[in-house]
Amino acid sequence: MHANGTQPPEPVRRAWAQAIELLEEDLVRRDRAPRTRRAYRGDLTALAVWAGAQGIEPRAIVPRDVRRYVAHLSQAGSSPSTSARKLAAARALFTSLREHGLLAQNPADLVSTPRRPRHLPRVLSAGDTSKLLDAIAAGAPLELRDRAMFELAYSCGLRAEEIVSLGCSDLDFDAEQLRVEGKGRKTRLVPVGEPAQAAVRDYLERARGRLASRAPRAGSGSGPTAMFLSNNGRRLSTSDVRRRLRLWAARAGVGTGFSPHALRHSFATHLLDGGADLRSIQEMLGHASVSSTQIYTRVESARLKSAYTRSHPRA
Repeated sequence: MHANGTQPPEPVRRAWAQAIELLEEDLVRRDRAPRTRRAYRGDLTALAVWAGAQGIEPRAIVPRDVRRYVAHLSQAGSSPSTSARKLAAARALFTSLREHGLLAQNPADLVSTPRRPRHLPRVLSAGDTSKLLDAIAAGAPLELRDRAMFELAYSCGLRAEEIVSLGCSDLDFDAEQLRVEGKGRKTRLVPVGEPAQAAVRDYLERARGRLASRAPRAGSGSGPTAMFLSNNGRRLSTSDVRRRLRLWAARAGVGTGFSPHALRHSFATHLLDGGADLRSIQEMLGHASVSSTQIYTRVESARLKSAYTRSHPRA
């Protein structure tokens, strides 16, 4: 609604829709993933609704308006991380308009990003990781799938999206490495440990064909080469992966609230504990910058401080 309680003028609504569509075309040209494009569109639709209610067109917006929008998000209950993400989407939109000659400068560049609290990632101990993986039986097709899936996720530090995107040919058993397509469609090769290789081979030989045969018809969603399939033969979703990990974590008694990212964090932390250097861990995780990887040094520091406090007589 407009500030006076009426619908914003049609030209304002149309201008925001066109601006968002222009960014969408740019993202397609840059080969950004569909999930990324949907996220941008969702965040920018919220901005368009707010700005439209103020009667502000994209080409007329100024830094003061962007600050007001960020304040509006906070007042509406958005967390600092959510506000920061939506501000980043706004920056991308205005950058697109500037590059197309529709804005002289990016008004969001002059707006400070909301400060996000720095939380240390949740990490399983090596013992609890083994307890979790060993708790997954290797009998029924779904058990074989889950054992292979989570062994591979921990062995290679995979994101949930990377797990479900894997194809059967992505694991090279001879080279003992996994081809992973990460964020921004960037491909990396990650070494694979023997337990993960054995679990995946067992799943492919004994379970995947049985799951694939349950698909209602060819081309119904699993794709011809998807590695991990659901009970009805379709490609898994990330929510399926999260749900199954919570199930096995509860059965193993290693705690609640774990996500696939906990295995990814554990992978990185255990490598660091074992003496791996940050640059190598950065490459295996697929981080664009080593600064993203440095959080694991804080995990290690926190662990050492805890051990010192517990053990030193004059801590």
